[in-house]
This record gives sequence, C-alpha cells and structure tokens, in this order.
Amino acid sequence: MKDIFFAILGLLCFTVSAQTKVGGIVVDELGEPVSFANVFFKNSTEGTITNDDGRFYLESETDYTTLIVSFIGYTEYELELTSKVMYDLTITLGEAAEQLNEVVLIAGKQSKKNNPAIDILRKIWAKKRQNGVRQFNQYAFDKYEKVEFDLNTIDSALIKSKIFKGLEFVFQDLDTSRITGKTYLPIFLNETFSKVYGDNKLKEEKEDVLGNKNSGFENNQAIIAFVKDLYQEYDVYDNYLKFFDKSFTSPLSRTGIDTYNYALRDSAFIDNKWCYNIVYYPRRKNELTFKGDFWVNDSTYAIKNINLQVTKSANINWVKEIYIEQDFEVLNDSVFLLKRDYMLSDFSFNKKEESRGLYGKRTTVYDNYEFNVVRPREVYKKDRNPLDVNQIIKDDEFWEKNRLESLNKDEKGIYTLLDTLKTVPKFKSYYNIVSILGSGYVEVDKWNLDLGSVYDFFGYNSAEGPRVRIGARTYFGQNDPWRIEGYTAYGFTDHKFKHGLAGKFLVDRNSRFIISGGNRRDIEQLGVSLTATNDVLGRSIASSSLLTVGANNRLTNINLSALNFEIEPLNNFKVSMGGTFRTLSSALPNDFSLDYVDAESPTGVSSEIRQFDFNALLLYTPGKKTIGYGVERRDVNDTYSTLLLNFTKGTKGVLGSDFDYSKLQFSYSQPWQLGGFGRLMSTVELGKTFGEVPLGLLSVVPGNQTFFSNYGSFPNLDFYEFVTDTYASVHLQHNFNGRFFSRIPFLRKMNLREIVAIRGVWGDLSDANKALSAPATINTPLRAPSEKIYYEYSFGIGNIFKVFRLDFNFRGNYLDNPDARPFGVTGTFGFVF
Repeated sequence: MKDIFFAILGLLCFTVSAQTKVGGIVVDELGEPVSFANVFFKNSTEGTITNDDGRFYLESETDYTTLIVSFIGYTEYELELTSKVMYDLTITLGEAAEQLNEVVLIAGKQSKKNNPAIDILRKIWAKKRQNGVRQFNQYAFDKYEKVEFDLNTIDSALIKSKIFKGLEFVFQDLDTSRITGKTYLPIFLNETFSKVYGDNKLKEEKEDVLGNKNSGFENNQAIIAFVKDLYQEYDVYDNYLKFFDKSFTSPLSRTGIDTYNYALRDSAFIDNKWCYNIVYYPRRKNELTFKGDFWVNDSTYAIKNINLQVTKSANINWVKEIYIEQDFEVLNDSVFLLKRDYMLSDFSFNKKEESRGLYGKRTTVYDNYEFNVVRPREVYKKDRNPLDVNQIIKDDEFWEKNRLESLNKDEKGIYTLLDTLKTVPKFKSYYNIVSILGSGYVEVDKWNLDLGSVYDFFGYNSAEGPRVRIGARTYFGQNDPWRIEGYTAYGFTDHKFKHGLAGKFLVDRNSRFIISGGNRRDIEQLGVSLTATNDVLGRSIASSSLLTVGANNRLTNINLSALNFEIEPLNNFKVSMGGTFRTLSSALPNDFSLDYVDAESPTGVSSEIRQFDFNALLLYTPGKKTIGYGVERRDVNDTYSTLLLNFTKGTKGVLGSDFDYSKLQFSYSQPWQLGGFGRLMSTVELGKTFGEVPLGLLSVVPGNQTFFSNYGSFPNLDFYEFVTDTYASVHLQHNFNGRFFSRIPFLRKMNLREIVAIRGVWGDLSDANKALSAPATINTPLRAPSEKIYYEYSFGIGNIFKVFRLDFNFRGNYLDNPDARPFGVTGTFGFVF
C-alpha cells in the first residue's frame, strides 16, 4: 500500500473561504531566520508560530488590518495589512533596547521553575481523564469523516509541463491551503458516515459504517487501506501520539516538560468559558515533536482547543508538514467531548518550501452523543467482512441529511471534476502506471486478468542460472469470491521449465470458509524460516538472489501439491486443515545431498523423499484490521501480534509416503511501540519433531547467504549449517528512530536511525535422525546448536539517503565451524516514513 502512495508522489514529481491571508518569513537584522516567533492578528486569539526556517502562514475568516510579530530580545513588530491577501512578506525584527512590561514575548529556553504554564500543565495531569464517553456505562455518537488528497504547489511551470498537456482544464479552479498558503488540486475524496456504539462495562465498541462516497481512485482498496493506516485514531492526552509508524511526544505528556518549552501567552473567554492560552515548542531539534498552542479551561483544566504542527527538523521522511487541530466541547467538570478533528499532512520528497507534493487531509466531526442506553452484546459483534463498499454507497439525499459538516463549493466540485478526469485517456495511462508500480501487476481488463508480478520476472541461482518467470491471475474485481493464479519459469542453465498453479474459493463470507489448493514444481531454497507455511506459490528471495555469500548451492527440487480448508469462527481467529503431498530431491546432487538410509532400496540409500502430511493450524491475530470481503483481503495495520500453533502429521504409505512422524510448532510475534524510544519487534519460536525423519523433513535453522537483511533469519549462518528436530528461537530487533543520532551535532542533519538486534537459537538432533541422514553428511554436515545457544547481534544504520539501511552483523559463537562467518554486512532498500 505504501508503494502505491510513493508511486503517486513520484509520478506527480478549491476554494476555502477566508478574509485575511498572510505569509512570509521572519528574520533578524543579519537576515537570519527567527524560529518560533509569535505571529498573530492584533486584538485576536488567532495566531501561529514560525517554523524552523522562520516561515509562517496565517489565515482567518475575519477581516483583520494589523499583524503582530514578537520574539524575546527583539522589538515587537506591528505590520499594517494593506490587502486581504499578502504573501512573500519579509519581516525584520530589530534587537530590543529594553523589555516592554506590557508585551508578552515568548521564545528561547523557558524555565521549568516559577513558570505559570508548567503549573497549569501539572493541573491538566492531575485532572487528566479519558475521553468523556468513558464516564458513562454506555455511549453512542455519529461520526462523519472526510479524507482528501491534493496535488499542491501548483505553478505555471507545472501547468505548462508535458505531463499535464491535454489536462489543463483541471487547473481552472485553484485556491490556497489555509494552513500552508499553497495552491492545490484535489485528486481524491472519500466521505464516510458511521454510527459508533460503546459499552464501558463490556469493554466493547462497534463502528457501523452506514454510508460511503468515493471519487478519484474509485473504490481502490489499496488506497483506502493505506489511508486508514495513515490516519489512525489518537488521543492528545496520551503520552505519545503515533503517526506514520512514529511516536511523537504529546505536548500534554508527563514527559513534556523535558521535551518542550511552555509559556502562558494569553487568556480569554471562549464559548463563555474562561481559558488560558499556552504556547509550546521543542527544546531540541531533530526529535519527534510538535510546536503550537492550546486553550485550556481555568476550572476543569480540560483542553478546549489544541493545534499541533510537526517541526520541520523532526526525523520523519517524505512528510514536510503535519498540522492537527482538535476542538472539544466541555460540558461540565467531568465530561468533555471531542467535536472536531482536522489533520493535514504535506507529503513531499524533500522539505524545501518550493517542492511539490501531496496534501493528505482528514476531517472528522462527532455529534449527536447519547449516553447510558443499554444494547445487547450482539450489537458489538465484529464484522469479519468490513467495508462492503457496494452496499453502503448512498445517494445525495442521504448525504444532505447526514453530513455533519457541509462541503464547501470546491469540495462539491471534486466529484464532477474527477469523474470527468477519469474519462481522459492520458489520466488513465498515469493511473495504470501507478497501479503497476504499487501492485506489481499489469491489468488486462478485457480478459479479466492481471499479468505479473513484474518484480519476479528475473532471478538467478546456482542450479538454474539466469531465470525468467511470467505469471498471471484472474481479476474481476477487488472482492472476487475466487481467484486463480499461476506462473511458468525457465532456467537458462538447466534448460528446464517450472510451473505453479493455485486457486482459492470463498465458499461462505460470514464464516470466511475458504477452500484452496494447487501444485508447484520448481527449484527452491528450503530452510529459510523455522515456521514454514504451505503456500503453494510462495518463493523466498534466497532462491533467486543475484549475489550471495559463499556457495549458495543447497537447493531443492520440489513438487508440492496441496488442498486446504480454512474458517474463521471468531474475528481474527483462523482454523485451517488440509493435506500436502511433496517430493523432494537435491537440485545439485554433487554439491548438496538429501540422501537417507532406506532399507527397501536396492542400494540401501534413497535420494528422493515422497511425503504426505496432514496439517492443522490455529492462527490468532488480535488487533488486526482488514479491508474488503473477497477471498483475498488487505491488512490495514501492522501493529497486531501473531500467535501460531501448527501440527503436522506424516503418514507412511498414503500415496506412497515414506515416513511416519509428528511435528508441533508454535510462534509468537509482537511489535512494541515504546514511545520516544522507538519500536521493538520480538518473535519466539518453538518446535519439536516426533519420530525419525531425514534431512529434507527436519527443521533447519534459517541462515541467510544473501546481502539482504531479513528479519527472522541468522545472517551469519550458511543454509543448513544447523539442523534440528527440537528447537527454541528468539529474535529481538529495536529501531530507536534516531533518538541518539539526533543528539550528535555532525549527524543530526542526516536524520539517521539506529537499529540494534540480537537473535539466538538452541536446538537438538537425535542420534536416530543423524543415523538416518548419514549418507547426506558427505557434503552437508548435520549439526545442532545443542552445546550452547547460538547467538548473533547486529548494529544497523537506517534512513541512509532516506531509502537505505545497512546492518553490521556479528557472530557470537560456534566460530570453529567450517567456513564460519564471524562478520557480515547486509542491507535493505525501501520507502519508510
């Protein structure tokens, strides 16, 4: 989903009624920018703070004639506004000869002692409460959400560029953002109306989407899922606010006084309630922080209004601006309700003022609250087929009644504009390019097929040499009840064709009962994960990597057939049962052996394994959110944990199967968001094989002989260096998101991120299994890390040029193994925020 977003951003590389618009830069007498200077309209509570580069933009629906700019140590500047719209202002602040008692000047380091703003902040903590709906046994409210994406920084050069030749009509109606002052062109708009029900006693909440209206990219679920992941819910009273996989310190956090400067700027009546205005801005650069101000009630110490703007120096990629506004309705001393939430993100490849990009804007309005109405528990039953868009697309009459905030003139025109745009062939071509880059598939509408994936077209390994692969899948729509997919591949060294064919059929939508099956005959690098799946068309990068460490020649010919049945009796809980039949043999017998002792063979040794297995799997993913209702769904988030229990029973004699055995496997993966300290990923895996099986059926500790960083593998282990029938493994990887690099002056501007990891595994291998696979030990020694836990540790540097990550991997022990690699460097490439 992120790939589609960045594809749009690269390819692209209405009027909001207002009476007064001003923008520009504040500098000192030497021409240096003045950061965090106060800019506000005279005799008003409307103002802003300059950013790191001294720039500001301020807009109001009121007609003002005077602008005030102030900063500690400088003379207050008063500017007459001779026009309703004044951009590109340069305001020079002169050094103050003396301090004016009647002027409140805010900037620089603020004291933590005898600071009235800090005193108010402590009272906010003392009376800190959850959202007001938590004060009632039951609650319900209406929720209206509007999400819009716009191409911004429109100028004559862009309008006249070749990319928009023939599309000039889209630029006829342009206006400026009330936050940044930039012109913009809408390219996507989505509206959703929901009814939210909650029961605090049952600890249940349910959101029923009653209406949806979409334009621009129609009902593209990849876009919708990305938007939902992009704009997660948040509570400004939390210590940390999560945006774009990053945790920002909230200005209302208990750790805020160590992160922000606070100052009391003003006090005034707002909706007949006396409120204080507190300004805040970061103490240090390059941290995940905001700047802005909030109004707080003088008796309840509940927030009435708050705005948050991410500082330009914050260590976050592809996002130039984030601006948030929230308005609360304070009912009484114990109840405050969120009324309106607005968030604007300015996505761009760099943070220069003139750079073009995309606005992502979300507006959420809450209304019609009701409390203490008891509803049956069944009301809160989660829908396992969320967002059946076709059933909730509503007509204009519905939206006239249920829009909690009216569309302005230009928002109303977006639907017409975009519907017209989709009929233009050139726009269709651009859309197709974006779709290919994002999904990896080329759509052939007239055949209802997708060709791809384009990213699997070429590969290389020691057995096949250069390899090409061509694939296709059926595609009638995003919610197809069935899908068939296949591929064929050819190796230019072994001169052999390979193939794979698989199908999935959704029998019952309510229970998510799915039948799947297929066959694959190919060359594969087995043993790249401990807890393997039976995905018929799955293929590891180790099987096709162009560059490897050492001889990557332990490859396997695999002929796999599978039939599987799965069902979801509970939300996010899947039960799966099925059978597989596979034959395994070495793809390079002179370099790698899968031979085993076979008393029934004339030679006493067999080189091919024939095995039928019965598989039963339980998969629980609490907190997982999905979108769509077809046989294949998209994940919306990546913050959920995963618990897997897998049982495999091999039965000798069935379809000529060779071995009787049982295997039990368990894995648990959990991401941990640790506030300002970053994100920790943890995985525990346990497994045991009962019975005697040869090398091809044992559990291989996953090595990594590629140059790609791969979580879950051991980058300093060769493939098949350790083989087990009993194992326990732990992987821990922590990304500090630049917390320490940001404090080092000469590294600060590079926005690098530090990653540390440690991984370990203990395993055992019975004497009986060693004896069974004795013929294979000619070129594949059978060892298990049973004497002591094998471990590795890594130090990584991420965000190099915003797209690269390098990991420096160290082997902790077993250095006496033949060809043991004590050190290695791996890397990865990708677009991350």
